[in-house]
Amino acid sequence: MSDAMIRLTMAQAVVRYLCAQFTEIDGDRVPLFAGVFGIFGHGNVTCLSEALEQVQDRLPTWRGQNEQSMALAATAFAKARLRRQIMIATSSVGPGATNMITAAGTAHANRLPLLLLAGDTFVNRLPDPVLQQVEHFGSPSTTVNDGFRAVSRYWDRIVHPAQILSSLPNALRVMLDPADCGPAFIGLPQDIQEIAYDYPAAFFAERTWRIPRPRPSRDEVAEAATLLKTARRPLLISGGGVRYSGAGAALADFATRRGIPFTETIAGKGAVVHDHPAYTGAMGIEGTDASKALAEEADVVIAVGTRLQDFTTGSWTAFAPGARFINVNAARFDAAKHFALPVVGDALECLAEIDAALGDWTCDPARMRRAQALYTDWNAALDAVQAPTNAPLPSYAQVIRVVNDHATVHDTMVTAAGGLPGETAKNWRVKAPDTYDLEFGFSCMGYEIAGGWGHAMAKTAADGTQTGVPIVMVGDGSYLMMNSDIYSTVLTGHKMIVVVCDNGGFGVINRLQTGMGVPGFNNLLTDARVKDRANPPHVDFAAHARAMGAEARSCAGLSELGEAMVWAQTTDRTTVLVIETDAHTWTEGGADWYVGVPEINDRDSIRKARAGQENLRAKQRRGV
Repeated sequence: MSDAMIRLTMAQAVVRYLCAQFTEIDGDRVPLFAGVFGIFGHGNVTCLSEALEQVQDRLPTWRGQNEQSMALAATAFAKARLRRQIMIATSSVGPGATNMITAAGTAHANRLPLLLLAGDTFVNRLPDPVLQQVEHFGSPSTTVNDGFRAVSRYWDRIVHPAQILSSLPNALRVMLDPADCGPAFIGLPQDIQEIAYDYPAAFFAERTWRIPRPRPSRDEVAEAATLLKTARRPLLISGGGVRYSGAGAALADFATRRGIPFTETIAGKGAVVHDHPAYTGAMGIEGTDASKALAEEADVVIAVGTRLQDFTTGSWTAFAPGARFINVNAARFDAAKHFALPVVGDALECLAEIDAALGDWTCDPARMRRAQALYTDWNAALDAVQAPTNAPLPSYAQVIRVVNDHATVHDTMVTAAGGLPGETAKNWRVKAPDTYDLEFGFSCMGYEIAGGWGHAMAKTAADGTQTGVPIVMVGDGSYLMMNSDIYSTVLTGHKMIVVVCDNGGFGVINRLQTGMGVPGFNNLLTDARVKDRANPPHVDFAAHARAMGAEARSCAGLSELGEAMVWAQTTDRTTVLVIETDAHTWTEGGADWYVGVPEINDRDSIRKARAGQENLRAKQRRGV
């Protein structure tokens, strides 16, 4: 190794190192870090921005409107790139940094790589307390950046310029490890960013990172194959890890040849198209009745690349008490859940080795015939709920059908919190793999529009051409929470189509509230403390979007929405379509959900809901 040294400030060295990192996507060598989302303040504007300005042709910096939405856009970008390319988000100290904590939680829950570089207070403490510093009287080394510890896979604060020599490679190791993947946070104190230090030139040598594919233990594979051969009613569950492994086609082929029907988690939705012959739709609370029936009678469940969140398992009520689980996962933490037989490794490698160990075993063809009949019935039910009616307002299902019909094969549907997760998980018919993004690991309101910006960036080639358009479906509640990246996409030229479903408040949480016997309260505008409940002020979402430079239309019904979708595909910028939707009509189906209901209450409606919950809890699978 050369003993040559390069003298740089710590901030310059950080940026130079990040520019030297590369990855491979479909055989092409590309920068590992595609860009930086940045809002500059006194914690990062004088040193880090100076370093970024010098490399803007290699590491472009994009100015966001809100630190949280910037980091959410970065998270969506990583998801769209299947965790093979990463974005950076940087902020100043104080509120700029804490704004990113929610986004870090979103990335952590979804196992997505995100590099966060936040300014920090002075290590020397000479000017303390500085602007935006939150002082901890008994812990002077604590800053607001310690709040990231709970939502980061890797956390560090640089208090000497030499520390980046170990910290940066370790942050990359975590973000690129399929088992540990998640956000990495590095705090950059202002007085350390400015210090010059002699760094080894070798530290800045170009490196190409490759996502590892760990192979499973032979013993675990053998045990899994032995157990699966005993199954009469097996079921496959395809999770997000299947998509990130690129194992969608392999899982579908495995299921078809072995005669095992497969369902999917919310994170896994989109690995295959809606009409695959072995597919039965989403699993769990927001799933299909076909998958629910198959899960309830399954004797062996193969869960591939999923952490088995409660919306997938129906709070662990969706399976027969004696069902055996084979958990295939890159993370042993997830593979060992609920007394499962673990197979630890990459989804693609594990499926191949389990397949080889099965020999000529196949499931009784009656199992697949039953699955296909159930799924046919489910699709007929979808056609019925999606069909236009004479109701005063359209349902979510009807709106989704119109948008889905007008989406091209390259467009990606993006949504997150509220009523749209369940409604799109059931009603959106995926036309091509990896064209569906429902952020539901953290169920983060405000992800939708920011996420659309990240997907639009991921769909944009180096020459500026954009293949497909993110179609963001968002409720009025989430829109009002975070919408400023409509302006960001107009500024940067990253087009998306935003469909705002205005149901007058927080519709789905009102459904849960009233469904558990509590009168509607503080969710719909008509139940909130507003001046005129009978006639609350109406937000003109289309006018608001136009004020940010977007194209926009308000649609009076499904026919106008269809016409507007045709128009939106022809515009040259982000286009917002607004339609009023019914706050009380939902697509039925799927598993039940364990929620807390008061044990003592005088209302009969709450007592009835409590009794229903007690019956549900009696069916819960017990495990860890």
